[in-house]
Amino acid sequence: MTVIRVAVAAYPVEFHPDWAAYEAKVERWMQDAAGQGATLLVFPEYGALELVSLLPPELHHDVLGMRPELQALLPAFLALHTRLARQHGVCLVAASFPVAHADGFVNRAYVIGPDGAVSWQDKLMMTRFEAEEWHIMPGHGVRVFDLGGVKFGIAICYDSEFPPLARTLAEAGAELLIVPSFTGSRRGYTRVRVGSMARALEGQLYALHAPLIADAMWSYAVEDAHGMAAIYAPSDDGLPEDGVVAQGAWNGTGWLVHDLDLGLTRNVRVDGHVLNWRDRVAAQERPTTPETVILAMPDRVRG
Repeated sequence: MTVIRVAVAAYPVEFHPDWAAYEAKVERWMQDAAGQGATLLVFPEYGALELVSLLPPELHHDVLGMRPELQALLPAFLALHTRLARQHGVCLVAASFPVAHADGFVNRAYVIGPDGAVSWQDKLMMTRFEAEEWHIMPGHGVRVFDLGGVKFGIAICYDSEFPPLARTLAEAGAELLIVPSFTGSRRGYTRVRVGSMARALEGQLYALHAPLIADAMWSYAVEDAHGMAAIYAPSDDGLPEDGVVAQGAWNGTGWLVHDLDLGLTRNVRVDGHVLNWRDRVAAQERPTTPETVILAMPDRVRG
């Protein structure tokens, strides 16, 4: 497979009166993307937290108390997404979920294949909110997922801002980097956007950025989230000059559906104007221990 149609979600948080309302929403979203011919569907980080609306009201702002209570909804969450993946014959990266693990909780994005097979990727790098307020633990290890010969890896939000993580995935064969995000400001979104674009440049691959959109004052966990769905690529032969393959509107919700030609990124890896992918090893090996060079300060700027 050299061309794959992807659907990247700018997914809005909603208050649901019951499970049936949530189920109907996810069914609509999946049917919409599948109806547009998408093979790979990407939901954002912590999109599953709209399920907090189904918990008792006293937990809506209790970021520690809601975590164990959400676990009761996880089996139904997985069953719903597995059923829909099979029904529509698609692969999906589900909205990430705080999952009980060992003696704490991890931020987990489940990956469900068209046959209903379930795997996952845990977030590795915690933001200050996750670590200091929510006490979410880092996951361990990374996985590359093979969808009919198209390999992808997942860097959840803050993970995208660290080059070694994406490089590890690319060196294991990933040609798509999936970046689900939850950012509470334009600054936060920009950090993930710039990180994703940089990873696309370095790895000469596509990066798919799926943001959460929220105006949900009813829950401290997801009260405010901003962004726009986007797909990035290295700016080289046959690809956009600004590195932006496609993007939605700021805080606009819905699917961004686009065909990605892997032949283009494969070509620039071997015959692009620059060869970032080939030169990654030299770029790591050539820097030596830095020397400090003392320069005299001009008289005019001395205090």
